[in-house]
Amino acid sequence: SSDHKKLLLVAARFYRSKLSLDSVAVSYLKERGISGEIAAKFHIGYAGNSWNNLKEVFNDYDENSDLFHVGLIKKSESGNKVFDRFRNRIIFPIFNKNGEVIAFGGRTIVDDNNAPKYLNSPETDLFVKSKELYGFFDAQRFIIKSQFAIVVEGYFDVISMHQAGFKILLAL
Repeated sequence: SSDHKKLLLVAARFYRSKLSLDSVAVSYLKERGISGEIAAKFHIGYAGNSWNNLKEVFNDYDENSDLFHVGLIKKSESGNKVFDRFRNRIIFPIFNKNGEVIAFGGRTIVDDNNAPKYLNSPETDLFVKSKELYGFFDAQRFIIKSQFAIVVEGYFDVISMHQAGFKILLAL
């Protein structure tokens, strides 16, 4: 729904605003060779190391809220608390072909054997992982022009190759 898209856009802007405030996150991106310009182009953000970062921008923070339905928050195992899905992660907004934020991917910046390296939004009415290609919105005009695309493994592959001038890359 359009309400869910607006909510995801607010979240993307929030994560984007937090990136420059965290020196560890910025250093991590620099180590990966990602420039500030390309980070801005792909709207890369950062989710802080808190269980409820999103409370800064959303008042409706419970299991009945739209935040829960779009996968930004989730229930604890006991089911009596909700918390942010993304914590202490570089955040990659996932855009549909029209340039609307429909989901997020998050990459941990601290090695932790208890946490997955990459974490994606769950599937929702807006996001069906098997039907989306990361980077398609940015690459589509270049793909049409060149009549082919290159599919790579992940977010950083798409972004770093785009930064190097190869703009026909997509990730599954």
